[in-house]
Amino acid sequence: MRDLSTLPLGRSGRVLCLRAGEGMGRRLMDLGFTPGARASCVLAAPGDGMRAYRVRGAVIALRRREARTVILEGDNHE
Repeated sequence: MRDLSTLPLGRSGRVLCLRAGEGMGRRLMDLGFTPGARASCVLAAPGDGMRAYRVRGAVIALRRREARTVILEGDNHE
C-alpha cells in the first residue's frame, strides 16, 4: 500500500481508505477522497511543498502530512 503523498506527478491511483483523525478524515471525504475514488497528482510544488490532486473532477491542494493519510490500493499506478 502507498499513500497519496508518494504518488508521482501525472500518475493516478484508487483510494483504499483514510488514516486520519475524525475531523481531518471527514474533511478529506467531503473533498472527494472516498474509498474507490481515483486520484491523480496534477501539480507538485518545488521541494517538499504542497501538491494538487484531481479527485472526482475537482483539483484539491494538500500538504504532505494530509496526503499521507490517504491510502491508495496496491503499488501500481496508471
